[in-house]
Order: sequence, then structure tokens, then C-alpha cells
Amino acid sequence: MTHKQFRVQTLNAISGAGLSRFPDELYDVGTAPEDPHALLVRSAKLHDTPIPESVLAVARAGAGTNNIPVDALTERGIPVFNTPGANANAVKELVLAGLFLASRNLFHAALFARDLPGDDAEIAKAVEAGKKQFVGFELPGRTLGVIGLGAIGVKVANAALGLGLRVIGFDPAISVEHAWHLSADVERADSMEDVFRRADILTVHVPLIEATRGLVSTQRLALMKDTAVLLNFARSEIVDTEAVVAALDEGTLGGYVCDFPSTLVDRHPKCMALPHLGASTKEAERNCAIMAVDELRGFLEDGQVHNSVNFPEAVMARTPGTHRFVIVNRNVPNMVGQVSTIVAQHGQNIAGLLNKSRGDLAVTLVDVEGEISPTILDELRAIDGVLSARGI
Repeated sequence: MTHKQFRVQTLNAISGAGLSRFPDELYDVGTAPEDPHALLVRSAKLHDTPIPESVLAVARAGAGTNNIPVDALTERGIPVFNTPGANANAVKELVLAGLFLASRNLFHAALFARDLPGDDAEIAKAVEAGKKQFVGFELPGRTLGVIGLGAIGVKVANAALGLGLRVIGFDPAISVEHAWHLSADVERADSMEDVFRRADILTVHVPLIEATRGLVSTQRLALMKDTAVLLNFARSEIVDTEAVVAALDEGTLGGYVCDFPSTLVDRHPKCMALPHLGASTKEAERNCAIMAVDELRGFLEDGQVHNSVNFPEAVMARTPGTHRFVIVNRNVPNMVGQVSTIVAQHGQNIAGLLNKSRGDLAVTLVDVEGEISPTILDELRAIDGVLSARGI
């Protein structure tokens, strides 16, 4: 039985560059610690896995959280962290590779060259006879459509400008931070459908949620040019693959490059599928691990919430010489008032307070002078609407 303050269970191999950021004197980190306070995952599927009552937080070393039961954890007052932007450069580079794969037919050309029979003279003759079937097109002057202008979409859009492409993007909810980083030369479309109509090459960079499932649909594919190429390095389910293959077979779409092999696309002559390489670089794995570990430490040690997919951003500097309450509650009236009253009734002075909400959920951080009364946490947890409360 460990006596360290925090226990973290890793459910996948995590880069040592991240794990080394857990102070050894505070953390027990491993694949099976007893009663873990946090779970750290990459691809492990948690939907059918019992999550111990001891767990206070879950972090994924990656952007998507579809392998985590976010709604169920929210009801338990457990934040789910991800690492947006940590793998953005890795995905951007793969998307650029997809641009070249598509424009120059490199994938099928390489397969053709690899399987040529005969000696060098026979191969040279076959190359001259066969290369005409792989004639491609150059990128300058073509239009790249980008759906989703988050960390990855912005990088892709800016890099494409450097290749001579015209770029048109659409994102109704672009953040101020990402807007600052987006080149002024990227045209902002009025609608998603406008991007589908105008793009010679279309790339999607949106998270998989119910609103984006099947976003690339039969109806939107019908808007595209017959010669257009679709790139999907986001999530497989964002694209209706059956609709894409139908459009390719009918000649109403030029090609499809994706990071998600399947029986529908693997051997299709107009498809190129890679084995989910988007974040598969040592640098991305390192960056994701570092960010995920820092997020867990911030919450476990100080109650800070940064880069959570289900909790509001809640960051407040610790007041020296104080103890902190971390309260997760439903976003209802007079919650702060009830918390303050209980703290005052125990004769403790509030040195700092932060209350942040996101939809139906709120996080309240309270710094108090002096030691925490043994019964105060029980009283805070008894408030109607409080999902969890702990003292640090």
C-alpha cells in the first residue's frame, strides 16, 4: 500500500517525457495502483470499464475523447482533460503529405512501381509505358477548403498558402486565439456548403460529436466538383464513407485520402488509406504526454481546471498559507452563497474565491485561512447540487 499523496493509473504506454513530470515524492504512477486518484490514457476504451470511486480526474494524451464516458464522469463531478494542439503539427504535416499523395497519385504509383516484374531494362520500359496513368496536377492556383479552424485547421490553412494554394475556411465557432493565428490571406466562407462547392481539395478538422457525425454527407458531396479530392485526417465517422465510395464510383468525386482503413476504401482505386498515423510521431506523443500530466497535476494538487472537455476553465493562483476547497456543482443560483455561509459558520476567513460555469456545470475554488475543519467537507457535499468536494 503506497503512502504517496496521489496515485495515477496509466492504461496505455505514455511517453516518459510526460511521466517524469510527476514528482516522485508525491506520486505513485503505474498500470495498477490501488485506488487510483487519476487515470491517464491514450486509446484505451473506458466505456465498458468500471472506473473506481477513488478517481478524481481522467486525462487523455490526445485531442479526441470518444473512448471516454464523458457524460457519466461529469455526473460524478470528474473532469476529463485532453491535449488540444499538442499533436497539431504532426497532423498538419500528414495532411500536407495527403495533399501531395492526392495531387500526384503517389500512393498508387508507388504500388505500380513496386510490383513491376523483369530486369532493369524491362522495368524501365514498363515505367515509360505505364506512368501516364498517374498524371497528376500542381497545387498553385488550386483552392483548398478547410472545414474547422482549430489548432490543426489553422496550421493546415497557413501552410497551404505557402504552397501557392488559395485557401477558403469555415468555422462558425473559431476562438479568438485561433483567429489571431490564422493568416489574413485565408478567405472566410459564409457557409460550409460554400466551401464544398468551391474546393478543389477539401480537408476536415472538426472533433467527432453528434453534430459532426456524417458531416460529409451525400447531400454535401453532391455540391463538390467532379474532380475534387476529399481529405479526412480527423475522425472516420465525420465522413459518410459509403456516400464517398458511391460518389467515387459514379465519377462525381475525384479521390479520397484518409487516415482510417476499412473494407470500403482499402482497395478502392480512387482511395488512399493510411493506418491512423495522424499523431504518430515521437514529438506528438511527447507533447501530448507532457500536457496531460501537467493538467492532472494542476487539478490534483491545486484544483485548477485547464483544457477540460466537460468542465469550465477554472484557474486561480494559490493564496500563500491557505487551504483550498475544490467544489464541483450544478450551475444553480446561490451556490456560492451557501458555500460561503458554511465556511463562515466554521469561523474560517475566505482569502480567495473563484466560481466558473460551463452550461449546467460549475467549479468553485475557495481558499481559506487556517486548517480545514473535519466536518466542513461533509456539509459542503450535503448541499443540494454539489457533485463533489475535497480539500487541498
